[in-house]
Amino acid sequence: MSTTSFDPGIVGRQRRRQRARASAVVVLSVALCFALLLLSMGLGVAGVPIDRSLPALFGSGDRLDLLVVRDLRLPRGLAAIVAGAAFGLAGALFQSTLRNNLASPDILGISGGASLGAITAILGFGAAGAVVSAAAFAGALVIAFAIWALAWRNGLHGVRFVLVGVGLSYVCASLISWWLSEAEVREAGQLLRWTIGNVSDVRGESLGLLVIGVLVLGCLALLVGREQRILALGDDHAAGLGIGASRSRGLALLIGVGLVALATAVTGPIAFVALVAPAIARRLVDDGGPALLPSAAFGAALTIAADVLGQYGLPNFTAPLGIVTGLIGAPYLLWLLARSERKVSS
Repeated sequence: MSTTSFDPGIVGRQRRRQRARASAVVVLSVALCFALLLLSMGLGVAGVPIDRSLPALFGSGDRLDLLVVRDLRLPRGLAAIVAGAAFGLAGALFQSTLRNNLASPDILGISGGASLGAITAILGFGAAGAVVSAAAFAGALVIAFAIWALAWRNGLHGVRFVLVGVGLSYVCASLISWWLSEAEVREAGQLLRWTIGNVSDVRGESLGLLVIGVLVLGCLALLVGREQRILALGDDHAAGLGIGASRSRGLALLIGVGLVALATAVTGPIAFVALVAPAIARRLVDDGGPALLPSAAFGAALTIAADVLGQYGLPNFTAPLGIVTGLIGAPYLLWLLARSERKVSS
Protein backbone atom coordinates (compact mmCIF):
# COMPACT_ATOMS: atom_id res chain seq x y z
CA MET A 1 0.00 0.00 0.00
CA SER A 2 1.55 3.30 -1.13
CA THR A 3 0.85 6.76 0.19
CA THR A 4 1.30 10.03 -1.54
CA SER A 5 3.34 12.51 0.47
CA PHE A 6 2.52 16.18 0.52
CA ASP A 7 5.47 18.38 -0.35
CA PRO A 8 4.83 22.02 0.64
CA GLY A 9 7.90 23.05 -1.34
CA ILE A 10 6.36 21.89 -4.60
CA VAL A 11 3.12 23.70 -3.83
CA GLY A 12 5.03 26.86 -2.97
CA ARG A 13 7.01 26.76 -6.19
CA GLN A 14 3.84 26.20 -8.21
CA ARG A 15 2.13 29.17 -6.58
CA ARG A 16 5.15 31.38 -7.24
CA ARG A 17 5.12 30.35 -10.90
CA GLN A 18 1.41 31.13 -11.14
CA ARG A 19 1.89 34.54 -9.52
CA ALA A 20 4.77 35.23 -11.89
CA ARG A 21 2.61 34.34 -14.90
CA ALA A 22 -0.22 36.53 -13.65
CA SER A 23 2.19 39.42 -13.10
CA ALA A 24 3.65 38.92 -16.57
CA VAL A 25 0.19 39.05 -18.17
CA VAL A 26 -0.63 42.27 -16.32
CA VAL A 27 2.72 43.95 -17.09
CA LEU A 28 2.65 42.99 -20.78
CA SER A 29 -0.97 44.09 -21.15
CA VAL A 30 -0.23 47.46 -19.53
CA ALA A 31 2.82 47.90 -21.75
CA LEU A 32 0.71 47.06 -24.81
CA CYS A 33 -1.89 49.63 -23.75
CA PHE A 34 0.76 52.34 -23.48
CA ALA A 35 2.34 51.36 -26.82
CA LEU A 36 -1.04 51.42 -28.60
CA LEU A 37 -1.89 54.74 -26.95
CA LEU A 38 1.31 56.25 -28.36
CA LEU A 39 0.71 54.59 -31.72
CA SER A 40 -2.80 56.04 -31.97
CA MET A 41 -1.41 59.56 -31.57
CA GLY A 42 0.81 59.25 -34.63
CA LEU A 43 -1.77 57.76 -37.00
CA GLY A 44 -4.32 59.47 -39.19
CA VAL A 45 -4.28 62.80 -41.00
CA ALA A 46 -3.72 64.83 -37.82
CA GLY A 47 -1.28 62.35 -36.30
CA VAL A 48 1.65 63.60 -34.22
CA PRO A 49 4.97 61.70 -34.54
CA ILE A 50 6.17 59.94 -31.40
CA ASP A 51 9.10 62.33 -30.90
CA ARG A 52 6.52 65.11 -30.43
CA SER A 53 3.55 63.17 -29.02
CA LEU A 54 5.49 61.78 -26.06
CA PRO A 55 6.51 65.24 -24.76
CA ALA A 56 3.01 66.52 -25.52
CA LEU A 57 1.58 63.86 -23.20
CA PHE A 58 3.36 65.64 -20.34
CA GLY A 59 2.29 69.13 -21.44
CA SER A 60 5.29 70.11 -23.52
CA GLY A 61 5.11 71.08 -27.21
CA ASP A 62 3.41 73.50 -29.56
CA ARG A 63 -0.27 74.33 -29.33
CA LEU A 64 -1.42 72.10 -32.20
CA ASP A 65 0.41 69.05 -30.85
CA LEU A 66 -1.10 69.61 -27.42
CA LEU A 67 -4.56 69.93 -28.94
CA VAL A 68 -4.30 66.67 -30.88
CA VAL A 69 -2.57 64.65 -28.16
CA ARG A 70 -4.13 65.87 -24.90
CA ASP A 71 -7.56 67.07 -26.04
CA LEU A 72 -8.41 64.56 -28.79
CA ARG A 73 -6.36 61.36 -28.77
CA LEU A 74 -5.54 60.94 -25.06
CA PRO A 75 -9.15 61.04 -23.74
CA ARG A 76 -10.26 58.57 -26.38
CA GLY A 77 -7.42 56.17 -25.61
CA LEU A 78 -7.96 56.40 -21.86
CA ALA A 79 -11.70 55.82 -22.30
CA ALA A 80 -11.00 52.66 -24.31
CA ILE A 81 -8.47 51.40 -21.75
CA VAL A 82 -10.61 52.05 -18.66
CA ALA A 83 -13.85 50.78 -20.23
CA GLY A 84 -12.05 47.66 -21.46
CA ALA A 85 -10.69 47.04 -17.97
CA ALA A 86 -14.20 47.43 -16.54
CA PHE A 87 -15.74 44.96 -18.99
CA GLY A 88 -12.88 42.47 -18.60
CA LEU A 89 -13.09 42.57 -14.81
CA ALA A 90 -16.88 42.31 -14.84
CA GLY A 91 -16.72 39.30 -17.15
CA ALA A 92 -14.22 37.58 -14.85
CA LEU A 93 -16.52 38.16 -11.86
CA PHE A 94 -19.56 36.81 -13.70
CA GLN A 95 -17.80 33.75 -15.13
CA SER A 96 -16.04 32.76 -11.91
CA THR A 97 -19.11 33.37 -9.74
CA LEU A 98 -21.54 31.48 -11.99
CA ARG A 99 -18.92 28.89 -13.07
CA ASN A 100 -19.92 29.29 -16.70
CA ASN A 101 -17.74 30.56 -19.54
CA LEU A 102 -20.84 31.91 -21.30
CA ALA A 103 -21.81 34.09 -18.33
CA SER A 104 -20.91 37.38 -19.96
CA PRO A 105 -22.80 40.60 -19.11
CA ASP A 106 -23.58 41.34 -22.76
CA ILE A 107 -24.94 37.85 -23.37
CA LEU A 108 -26.95 37.98 -20.12
CA GLY A 109 -28.63 41.25 -21.10
CA ILE A 110 -26.94 43.58 -18.59
CA SER A 111 -25.44 45.71 -21.36
CA GLY A 112 -28.73 45.48 -23.26
CA GLY A 113 -30.55 46.81 -20.22
CA ALA A 114 -28.23 49.81 -20.12
CA SER A 115 -28.84 50.50 -23.81
CA LEU A 116 -32.59 50.16 -23.36
CA GLY A 117 -32.55 52.55 -20.41
CA ALA A 118 -30.64 55.19 -22.39
CA ILE A 119 -32.81 54.90 -25.51
CA THR A 120 -36.00 55.00 -23.43
CA ALA A 121 -34.81 58.19 -21.73
CA ILE A 122 -33.94 59.83 -25.07
CA LEU A 123 -37.01 58.88 -27.08
CA GLY A 124 -39.56 58.52 -24.32
CA PHE A 125 -38.70 61.53 -22.18
CA GLY A 126 -36.50 63.72 -24.38
CA ALA A 127 -33.58 63.44 -21.96
CA ALA A 128 -30.01 64.41 -22.77
CA GLY A 129 -26.55 64.53 -21.21
CA ALA A 130 -25.99 63.10 -17.77
CA VAL A 131 -29.64 62.05 -17.43
CA VAL A 132 -29.19 59.61 -20.32
CA SER A 133 -26.11 58.10 -18.68
CA ALA A 134 -28.01 57.78 -15.40
CA ALA A 135 -30.87 56.06 -17.24
CA ALA A 136 -28.39 53.63 -18.82
CA PHE A 137 -26.98 52.83 -15.38
CA ALA A 138 -30.49 52.30 -13.99
CA GLY A 139 -31.46 50.09 -16.93
CA ALA A 140 -28.54 47.75 -16.29
CA LEU A 141 -29.40 47.51 -12.60
CA VAL A 142 -33.08 46.80 -13.32
CA ILE A 143 -32.23 43.94 -15.69
CA ALA A 144 -29.68 42.53 -13.25
CA PHE A 145 -32.17 42.47 -10.38
CA ALA A 146 -34.83 40.99 -12.69
CA ILE A 147 -32.47 38.16 -13.61
CA TRP A 148 -31.66 37.62 -9.95
CA ALA A 149 -35.34 37.50 -8.92
CA LEU A 150 -36.36 35.15 -11.72
CA ALA A 151 -33.36 32.85 -11.33
CA TRP A 152 -33.50 32.50 -7.53
CA ARG A 153 -34.81 29.14 -6.35
CA ASN A 154 -33.55 28.36 -2.83
CA GLY A 155 -30.22 29.72 -3.90
CA LEU A 156 -28.46 31.04 -6.95
CA HIS A 157 -27.76 28.47 -9.69
CA GLY A 158 -25.44 29.44 -12.53
CA VAL A 159 -27.26 27.63 -15.35
CA ARG A 160 -30.65 29.11 -14.42
CA PHE A 161 -29.09 32.56 -14.09
CA VAL A 162 -27.58 32.32 -17.58
CA LEU A 163 -30.79 31.04 -19.19
CA VAL A 164 -32.91 33.78 -17.60
CA GLY A 165 -30.33 36.36 -18.63
CA VAL A 166 -30.32 35.21 -22.25
CA GLY A 167 -34.11 35.42 -22.30
CA LEU A 168 -34.13 38.96 -20.92
CA SER A 169 -31.38 39.90 -23.38
CA TYR A 170 -33.75 39.06 -26.23
CA VAL A 171 -36.47 41.11 -24.55
CA CYS A 172 -34.13 44.13 -24.37
CA ALA A 173 -33.07 43.68 -27.99
CA SER A 174 -36.71 43.52 -29.12
CA LEU A 175 -37.65 46.68 -27.21
CA ILE A 176 -34.61 48.51 -28.56
CA SER A 177 -35.58 47.51 -32.12
CA TRP A 178 -39.13 48.75 -31.48
CA TRP A 179 -37.85 52.09 -30.21
CA LEU A 180 -35.57 52.47 -33.24
CA SER A 181 -38.41 51.66 -35.63
CA GLU A 182 -40.44 54.46 -34.05
CA ALA A 183 -37.61 57.00 -34.17
CA GLU A 184 -36.98 59.49 -36.92
CA VAL A 185 -33.92 59.07 -39.13
CA ARG A 186 -32.03 61.89 -37.39
CA GLU A 187 -32.83 60.48 -33.94
CA ALA A 188 -31.85 56.96 -34.98
CA GLY A 189 -28.39 58.22 -35.92
CA GLN A 190 -27.95 59.79 -32.49
CA LEU A 191 -28.96 56.51 -30.84
CA LEU A 192 -26.22 54.53 -32.58
CA ARG A 193 -23.88 55.04 -29.62
CA TRP A 194 -26.30 53.20 -27.35
CA THR A 195 -26.46 50.13 -29.60
CA ILE A 196 -22.79 50.00 -30.63
CA GLY A 197 -20.08 51.06 -28.20
CA ASN A 198 -17.96 54.08 -29.11
CA VAL A 199 -15.35 56.11 -27.22
CA SER A 200 -14.91 58.98 -29.66
CA ASP A 201 -16.84 61.52 -27.58
CA VAL A 202 -15.81 60.46 -24.06
CA ARG A 203 -13.90 63.23 -22.27
CA GLY A 204 -14.14 65.68 -19.41
CA GLU A 205 -16.51 64.85 -16.56
CA SER A 206 -17.75 61.59 -18.08
CA LEU A 207 -14.18 60.30 -18.44
CA GLY A 208 -13.35 61.34 -14.88
CA LEU A 209 -16.45 59.58 -13.58
CA LEU A 210 -15.52 56.45 -15.49
CA VAL A 211 -11.95 56.40 -14.17
CA ILE A 212 -12.90 57.03 -10.52
CA GLY A 213 -15.82 54.59 -10.59
CA VAL A 214 -13.80 51.78 -12.14
CA LEU A 215 -10.95 52.31 -9.66
CA VAL A 216 -13.33 52.09 -6.68
CA LEU A 217 -15.26 49.10 -7.99
CA GLY A 218 -12.02 47.44 -9.10
CA CYS A 219 -10.59 47.62 -5.59
CA LEU A 220 -13.81 46.11 -4.20
CA ALA A 221 -13.65 43.35 -6.84
CA LEU A 222 -10.10 42.43 -5.83
CA LEU A 223 -11.20 42.15 -2.19
CA VAL A 224 -14.13 39.92 -3.15
CA GLY A 225 -11.87 37.91 -5.46
CA ARG A 226 -10.13 36.34 -2.50
CA GLU A 227 -13.29 34.33 -1.83
CA GLN A 228 -13.80 33.27 -5.46
CA ARG A 229 -11.15 30.56 -5.30
CA ILE A 230 -12.77 29.05 -2.21
CA LEU A 231 -16.23 29.16 -3.77
CA ALA A 232 -14.88 27.25 -6.77
CA LEU A 233 -14.26 24.30 -4.41
CA GLY A 234 -17.98 24.08 -3.55
CA ASP A 235 -20.47 25.65 -1.19
CA ASP A 236 -19.89 23.08 1.58
CA HIS A 237 -16.17 23.73 1.60
CA ALA A 238 -16.78 27.48 1.63
CA ALA A 239 -19.24 27.15 4.51
CA GLY A 240 -16.67 25.15 6.46
CA LEU A 241 -14.28 28.07 6.16
CA GLY A 242 -16.91 30.53 7.33
CA ILE A 243 -17.80 31.99 3.91
CA GLY A 244 -21.46 32.46 3.00
CA ALA A 245 -21.78 31.32 -0.61
CA SER A 246 -24.93 33.29 -1.42
CA ARG A 247 -23.59 36.47 0.15
CA SER A 248 -20.24 36.22 -1.64
CA ARG A 249 -21.81 35.47 -5.01
CA GLY A 250 -24.34 38.24 -4.63
CA LEU A 251 -21.65 40.78 -3.76
CA ALA A 252 -19.42 39.70 -6.65
CA LEU A 253 -22.29 39.91 -9.15
CA LEU A 254 -23.36 43.29 -7.79
CA ILE A 255 -19.85 44.68 -8.30
CA GLY A 256 -19.79 43.18 -11.80
CA VAL A 257 -23.12 44.78 -12.64
CA GLY A 258 -21.84 48.12 -11.34
CA LEU A 259 -18.78 47.91 -13.59
CA VAL A 260 -20.85 47.06 -16.67
CA ALA A 261 -23.48 49.70 -15.91
CA LEU A 262 -20.86 52.41 -15.39
CA ALA A 263 -18.86 51.58 -18.50
CA THR A 264 -21.94 51.20 -20.70
CA ALA A 265 -23.42 54.45 -19.39
CA VAL A 266 -20.31 56.29 -20.60
CA THR A 267 -19.20 54.41 -23.74
CA GLY A 268 -22.22 52.37 -24.76
CA PRO A 269 -22.15 48.55 -24.97
CA ILE A 270 -18.74 47.27 -26.12
CA ALA A 271 -19.55 43.76 -27.28
CA PHE A 272 -17.75 40.58 -26.28
CA VAL A 273 -14.86 42.10 -24.28
CA ALA A 274 -16.39 40.73 -21.07
CA LEU A 275 -16.64 37.30 -22.72
CA VAL A 276 -13.26 37.04 -24.43
CA ALA A 277 -10.84 38.84 -22.09
CA PRO A 278 -11.38 36.69 -18.95
CA ALA A 279 -11.25 33.44 -20.93
CA ILE A 280 -7.91 34.31 -22.53
CA ALA A 281 -6.50 35.70 -19.28
CA ARG A 282 -7.36 32.51 -17.38
CA ARG A 283 -5.65 30.41 -20.04
CA LEU A 284 -2.53 32.56 -19.88
CA VAL A 285 -2.39 32.50 -16.08
CA ASP A 286 -3.51 28.85 -15.75
CA ASP A 287 -3.90 28.81 -11.97
CA GLY A 288 -7.55 27.75 -11.72
CA GLY A 289 -8.59 31.07 -10.20
CA PRO A 290 -10.74 33.94 -11.43
CA ALA A 291 -7.72 35.91 -12.74
CA LEU A 292 -9.40 39.23 -11.97
CA LEU A 293 -6.46 41.60 -12.43
CA PRO A 294 -5.13 39.85 -15.57
CA SER A 295 -8.66 39.91 -17.03
CA ALA A 296 -8.94 43.65 -16.43
CA ALA A 297 -5.52 44.34 -17.93
CA PHE A 298 -6.10 42.13 -20.96
CA GLY A 299 -9.57 43.62 -21.46
CA ALA A 300 -7.99 47.09 -21.54
CA ALA A 301 -5.40 46.02 -24.11
CA LEU A 302 -8.01 44.26 -26.25
CA THR A 303 -10.31 47.29 -26.27
CA ILE A 304 -7.73 49.91 -27.21
CA ALA A 305 -6.32 47.54 -29.86
CA ALA A 306 -9.81 47.18 -31.34
CA ASP A 307 -10.29 50.95 -31.31
CA VAL A 308 -6.96 51.61 -33.07
CA LEU A 309 -7.75 48.88 -35.61
CA GLY A 310 -11.20 50.27 -36.28
CA GLN A 311 -9.93 53.81 -36.79
CA TYR A 312 -6.70 53.23 -38.69
CA GLY A 313 -6.58 49.57 -39.73
CA LEU A 314 -7.98 50.10 -43.24
CA PRO A 315 -7.44 53.11 -45.50
CA ASN A 316 -10.47 55.38 -46.01
CA PHE A 317 -12.57 53.26 -43.65
CA THR A 318 -13.44 53.63 -39.97
CA ALA A 319 -15.59 51.47 -37.71
CA PRO A 320 -16.93 52.10 -34.20
CA LEU A 321 -15.20 50.22 -31.42
CA GLY A 322 -18.20 48.00 -30.71
CA ILE A 323 -18.28 46.66 -34.27
CA VAL A 324 -14.60 45.65 -34.16
CA THR A 325 -14.95 43.86 -30.82
CA GLY A 326 -18.07 42.14 -32.16
CA LEU A 327 -16.13 40.87 -35.17
CA ILE A 328 -13.43 39.60 -32.83
CA GLY A 329 -15.76 38.07 -30.25
CA ALA A 330 -18.37 36.40 -32.47
CA PRO A 331 -16.00 33.71 -33.83
CA TYR A 332 -14.82 33.02 -30.28
CA LEU A 333 -18.41 32.58 -29.11
CA LEU A 334 -19.11 30.13 -31.95
CA TRP A 335 -15.95 28.18 -31.08
CA LEU A 336 -16.92 28.12 -27.41
CA LEU A 337 -20.40 26.81 -28.22
CA ALA A 338 -18.97 24.13 -30.53
CA ARG A 339 -16.47 23.11 -27.86
CA SER A 340 -19.22 22.87 -25.25
CA GLU A 341 -21.31 20.75 -27.59
CA ARG A 342 -18.41 18.32 -28.13
CA LYS A 343 -17.96 17.99 -24.37
CA VAL A 344 -21.65 17.21 -23.88
CA SER A 345 -21.73 14.64 -26.70
CA SER A 346 -18.61 12.91 -25.45
